[in-house]
Amino acid sequence: MSPEKAPPASVAGDRPATESLRRTGAVARMLRMPVATLRVWERRYALTQGKLSASGQRLYSEADVRRLALIRQLTELGHAIGSLAGLDMEQLQQVAATHAELHAARPTPPQAAQGQWRLAVVGTSLAQRLDKPGLLQRLGRPLQLLGPFETIEQAGLALKREEVDALLLHEPQLHAGWLGALESAAPGLSGLPMAVLYGFASEAVCETLAAVGISLLRAPQPDVVILQWLRGLLALSAPPRSAPAWPPQAPAPRRWSDQELIAFANRSTTVACECPRHVAELLMQLSQFERYSAQCANRNEADAQLHQFLQQLTAESRHRFETALSRIAQHEGLIAEQP
Repeated sequence: MSPEKAPPASVAGDRPATESLRRTGAVARMLRMPVATLRVWERRYALTQGKLSASGQRLYSEADVRRLALIRQLTELGHAIGSLAGLDMEQLQQVAATHAELHAARPTPPQAAQGQWRLAVVGTSLAQRLDKPGLLQRLGRPLQLLGPFETIEQAGLALKREEVDALLLHEPQLHAGWLGALESAAPGLSGLPMAVLYGFASEAVCETLAAVGISLLRAPQPDVVILQWLRGLLALSAPPRSAPAWPPQAPAPRRWSDQELIAFANRSTTVACECPRHVAELLMQLSQFERYSAQCANRNEADAQLHQFLQQLTAESRHRFETALSRIAQHEGLIAEQP
């Protein structure tokens, strides 16, 4: 009886017969990226030599997934996808190692901190999403993250003597007393431009927070939306204390009363359009808002500065429209210009 023959070497092979293959959707979820982006990468750059299923869908091996994960990490660090597409795994790892070495050795210029936007972050997971060089480079302004802090109380204590430009928070749930609790826990931070990434909140709570100028964003959101949201918060942040963006000035007195403007709006004119009436109505609205902003309640010094700015800007606009109405009045002879 002859002995059993050993199985052929080709059966053992280098690649297991039951190699795990994943479809595009599953790989995109693993890499935390849109499926459409992964398909565009493949169509333009042919990043992998993936197989196709019987139905024509692309399949990825474990090695393919590891390579794509490293490419995605490098693009988030600021590397262009086109420069990475032709590199093998060893070359990609060398790029990652070189990037890490340069980042660790690069000194921070002393003058860079002066123009930085100082953003206090409450929420560890949110801070991890922000701490990506590729994301921050697209912000268009140097950003310094303060924190992250686990709670607003912790942030308030740690930042008592710090200059802070804006406050960014991650809150799983917003309730009716959330804003009051924040102001009590960290009064020094409550007057800052503020944005909240939240999980759940009633419509009434969202309306209340939005009414006081808090920027809201419902989680979860992709990084590109977070970036746009940060740009909006950057636009709301106060100008540097050492260089005010506008000099406060005493507003010029009104030229005409509401009664005179109403009379002008109701008179017939030789101008074919309705611009004279519209200018008179705009002047009344600007005057009303100017008075409103001067009397608006202020929660703190930041609120007072905002309302002073609105009053000043409205007074300047009102003065310009008064000049326009003066020219119309001279043309029509309806209202004599007052000195």
